[in-house]
Amino acid sequence: MTDKIIFATGNEGKMREIRLILADLGVEILSLKDAGIEVEIQENGKTFEENAVIKAKTVMEASGTLVLADDSGLEIDYLNGEPGVYSARYLGEDTSYRIKNQNLIDRLSGVPDEKRTARFVCVIAAAFPDGRIRTARGTIEGIIGYEERGGGGFGYDPIFWLPEYGCSTAELTLEKKNELSHRGKALRAMKEELERERAE
Repeated sequence: MTDKIIFATGNEGKMREIRLILADLGVEILSLKDAGIEVEIQENGKTFEENAVIKAKTVMEASGTLVLADDSGLEIDYLNGEPGVYSARYLGEDTSYRIKNQNLIDRLSGVPDEKRTARFVCVIAAAFPDGRIRTARGTIEGIIGYEERGGGGFGYDPIFWLPEYGCSTAELTLEKKNELSHRGKALRAMKEELERERAE
């Protein structure tokens, strides 16, 4: 284990969640921007696992240090798993999530609750300088809401409804979201993996 880990993202919302969960690893967690790394990453994998590994390996090769990367997305059962691995690029990368979210709500118009099932999936890959790769996966189940709700979170959070909590993931506190979320689960699983590495 090194004294620093680069997390291959430029998303500040994501970095806040990551730093909170990995805080007690006792290592510095840098974003790509913090580390001053600019690399072209070809996310052409067919699965979340493949994309996470591509990102982690590309940045590890550029930096020579331990790199974590995640690939995550929303799978809607009624839409055959869409947007899936294309979640970030759905309707174009520069399209606002307000438009993406409204489009998904519109596509589910008239679809009853029991068929609106969906999940957020997150896979985190660790690329070690010696070439080893580890991955961890986390999911959270819910349904697609009928409107955007809440100002917390980012991306598809405002339309991802948790029936047992009676709110969207954008209405959860950051602490609660980290406890329940796909990224929180995958990060904790990866943290255990890294702690095992350190113990060995």
